Amino acid sequence: MNDFRQPENDWCFDFEAWAEIAKTDPERFEEMRQQLINDLFDQAPDHIRQRLEKQQWQIDQIRRQAGNPLAACIQISQKMWNSVYGEKGLLTALEEPQKLMHATTQDNAEKIISLKKFKSP
Repeated sequence: MNDFRQPENDWCFDFEAWAEIAKTDPERFEEMRQQLINDLFDQAPDHIRQRLEKQQWQIDQIRRQAGNPLAACIQISQKMWNSVYGEKGLLTALEEPQKLMHATTQDNAEKIISLKKFKSP
């Protein structure tokens, strides 16, 4: 099953081969896709791995809920662009890092709930 992977220093993604496998053997395609994702997770530093896994989970949910592959692709692409250009996105972080830090601190403060009203008498 690992015949689709290349040595690290000789990596070449063969789109046509993957497209053909996706058409002719969707189960094998999914296995190959998942194996590559797992390999990436295994290579990632611990402090990044959890975030990668969370993002992949979100992508997998979009793929499951989308009506077809094109719809999934569009939704995933929109998610990516929002992470760059959206509120609190990469562009904001690069252009106005202090503003982003202030907004993050305020968001966290708004989530604090007073437990006094839940205290038993």
